[in-house]
This record gives sequence, C-alpha cells and structure tokens, in this order.
Amino acid sequence: MKPYNTERTKKEEVRTMFDRIAPTYDMLNHTLSWSIDRLWRRRVARIVGRGAPQRILDVATGTGDLAILLARRIPGVRVLGIDLSERMLEVARRKAAACGLDERVALEVGDAERLEVPDAAMDAVTAAFGVRNFGDLDRGLREMARTIKPGGRIVILEFSRPRNRLVRALYEFYSYRILPRIGGLVSKDRQAYEYLPASVGEFLSPPEFLEAMARAGFRDCTARSQSCGIAQIYVGTR
Repeated sequence: MKPYNTERTKKEEVRTMFDRIAPTYDMLNHTLSWSIDRLWRRRVARIVGRGAPQRILDVATGTGDLAILLARRIPGVRVLGIDLSERMLEVARRKAAACGLDERVALEVGDAERLEVPDAAMDAVTAAFGVRNFGDLDRGLREMARTIKPGGRIVILEFSRPRNRLVRALYEFYSYRILPRIGGLVSKDRQAYEYLPASVGEFLSPPEFLEAMARAGFRDCTARSQSCGIAQIYVGTR
C-alpha cells in the first residue's frame, strides 16, 4: 500500500506523509505502542554501546528519539541523524536542545540511499522503524555498510509480523482497525496511519531481511525478537 494514491515515488510520498504528521507523531507513537517502543530503543542503545563507538549515524532518525538516547547513554559519542522530513527534524532539534545535547547530536536532511557521509567514517549505524520506508532497500543497506568502519556494527529496530497466530491476530486487529481510527482522529491524517501498519505487512520477514543485510556486505547477522515478534532488533558486523 502506498502512503497516498499519487504518481510520485515512494520516497516522495513518505517524506510528505511524515511532514504532515510530525506535530503529533511523538505523542501518538508512544501512546499507541503503550511506550513499548521506548524499551526497544533502550535495548538498541545497550547493544550499540558495547562497542564504545565515538561516531554514530542514525538513519531515518525522524523526531530523533534514538539519536538522542544514544547520545545520553554513550559517553562522548557524536551522533549524526538524517531524515527526509524537515518537519520531523524540527521536532528532533527542539528535543535535542532541551536535553542539552544539540552539540553532540547533529540533525540534517538526508537521503538514506545517497548518504553524504565518507566511506568508513562511522563506528556504528542505527535505524529505528525506518528501513521499511526505503524506496530501494538494498541500495539503502549498501550505503549504510559503506559508511561503517571495518568491524563496526549496524543495529536496526524494525516492526515485524508475529509468528504466533493468536498474537498476530490480535496485533493485526489493533494495527488495522484501532490504530488508523485513533491516529487519524488526532493527526487528521487517517491515510498515514493506514499506511504505517500496511507497510509492516509488506515488509520482509526476519530471514529475508537477514539475507538482505548479508547481500549488502554485513556478516554475523542476527535477529532478536522483541515482544512476541512484534519487532526485531537486527545486528550485523561490517
């Protein structure tokens, strides 16, 4: 399902969609997930922090939740967050400044498929709930791999479809029936909250995504199931 029924590319559609829902995105994101997403991000931060990185690239950073968390949890680290949506980044910049982290968290408009980052410049690359929105997933993963130093890590948090039938049925009922109604009512953009769960249903399964990571040049790739398979934390080494 496309975000909107137009002739523009997925990338353009996604940027427009997130620009529109940026003002209410954080509140709805945390409320509709019962703040479980915060727990998942903390787990990502722990995994990334084990490598004591000094420079991290956070792709599809959105409103900066993960980028800011990484800067708070990892001493001395500098984080570059990039996103297509300027309005999402405006929210992220306000949050970083409020935390006193604006000197260690840089936030820029950028395209994950054409990163303006030198080769092997980063100790780690992260992404939370963004890779499924890439127009060209393989190209985006290759670009992420290009920016990581040898031995550095990629850590990706992304939704997935639960394997357990009962959990999947409950999850999909909530995602397809409840979430669009509440999200649409608050954001005034129901189509956006219809696209978001639909994009999860269309995304690669964990084994398929691990194969995509391997094609991009990552090794020792693993998927760590979160909350009965509602999400996965993918980890790979460059």
